[in-house]
Amino acid sequence: MLKWFHALMPKEERFFDLFADHADTVLNGARALRAMMEGGDAVAPNCQLVIEHEHRADDVTREVLIAVRRTFITPFDRGSIRDLVTAMDNAIDQMHKTAKTVMLFDVNAFTPEMKEMGDAIVKCAELSKEAVPLLRSISAQAGRVSSLTEQMSKIEGHADDLHDVGLKGLYQSSVNGNPLKFFVGVEVYDHLEKVVDRFDDVANVMHGIVIEHV
Repeated sequence: MLKWFHALMPKEERFFDLFADHADTVLNGARALRAMMEGGDAVAPNCQLVIEHEHRADDVTREVLIAVRRTFITPFDRGSIRDLVTAMDNAIDQMHKTAKTVMLFDVNAFTPEMKEMGDAIVKCAELSKEAVPLLRSISAQAGRVSSLTEQMSKIEGHADDLHDVGLKGLYQSSVNGNPLKFFVGVEVYDHLEKVVDRFDDVANVMHGIVIEHV
């Protein structure tokens, strides 16, 4: 009875606009992070773009959390709304930390594995952006959302492999070289891996929403 009543009540559609805005911002941050990995003169300006996009994402997250408190009927469970926007925000927060690490240690060259992990981050952001609008019609789009979240989880597994291969190559090249280069590289790899992990969290939250509503 309560579920039927809930279905008849008007819902705050603004949530979906905010989710889409956040997903766009995350994707822009991911693209800036990847562009940064071209190295050289591309590093500093794209690091600044990552930071700017992260600040924008924080603003959208704040709007969502305020709306959750003020809205009587939400599109789906309030906890799921908070979990989703927080997971998305954590992804771009981690991009911010990656950019800050790159600037802190004055990194201006990146390994092929780092660049490929950057590609994986962009792909996850693209999949997330595609999935978010589908939540507006979750019952009809459940299959597609599940497919997108599965792809994101597979990318996370591939990124873990890239992380391990990259670390091994970094170690081998540093055995008789500069140990500081190895430790800085480890920091960058670990941050990149954490970005992809945060997207896996986004996928898990979306999958949970599908399970709740189908």
